[in-house]
Amino acid sequence: MAELLRVTGLSAGYGEAVVLFDIDLDLAEGRSLALLGRNGVGKTTLINSFIGVTRQRTGTIVLAGRDITALAPEARAHAGIGWVPQERNIFKSLTVVENLTAVMRPGAWTPERVFALFPRLAERKGNLGNQLSGGEQQMLAIGRALVLNPKLLLLDEPTEGLAPIIVEELLRALKRLFREEGLSAIVIEQHAKKILELTDDTIVLERGRVVLRASSSDLLAEPARLERHLGLTAA
Repeated sequence: MAELLRVTGLSAGYGEAVVLFDIDLDLAEGRSLALLGRNGVGKTTLINSFIGVTRQRTGTIVLAGRDITALAPEARAHAGIGWVPQERNIFKSLTVVENLTAVMRPGAWTPERVFALFPRLAERKGNLGNQLSGGEQQMLAIGRALVLNPKLLLLDEPTEGLAPIIVEELLRALKRLFREEGLSAIVIEQHAKKILELTDDTIVLERGRVVLRASSSDLLAEPARLERHLGLTAA
């Protein structure tokens, strides 16, 4: 399986503050990675470093064989990074369809495929972004990243603040993306056990450093390993 992402010796942060220290990780094409850790350990900063909005001190980021370390955020998007931020950042004054068609790029993922993945959005395709519920806005944010047809999808807390029934719906969609579609992805998620069930591998951060890397299935089978680093049960 070909390597998609390689990060070597990455240290980064904001302004004068350094948040990440000497991060090394790699991800093969078609693999999914759970990024776990307590609040404030640098998970979002790592995602932000991939999209190019942190101050990088050291290290390299290579995507599909191309060094993107020095690229601006918009160039990284064109290189193949799709991003779903915590804030969702949908266009609230545009309809669901307009949100998708405004950013779509040629490829397998079209608005029609997004509607098949999220039937709720199909029912509301003419609604404005500000007329959607929080869960529907999150679905739209994911759909908007998909129609960019990215090589790598980054998701930052996709189920945060959502009702349990919507969380389950989103997790089913992510399972389809990771397991059936083979989409390469890195996802930050507080529901540790649920995301371990969907992903291939897991990294745990602590104080800006990688302290654990293992297969997600191994961590599901040995929850005490995860509990030692997160300070809570995998449930």
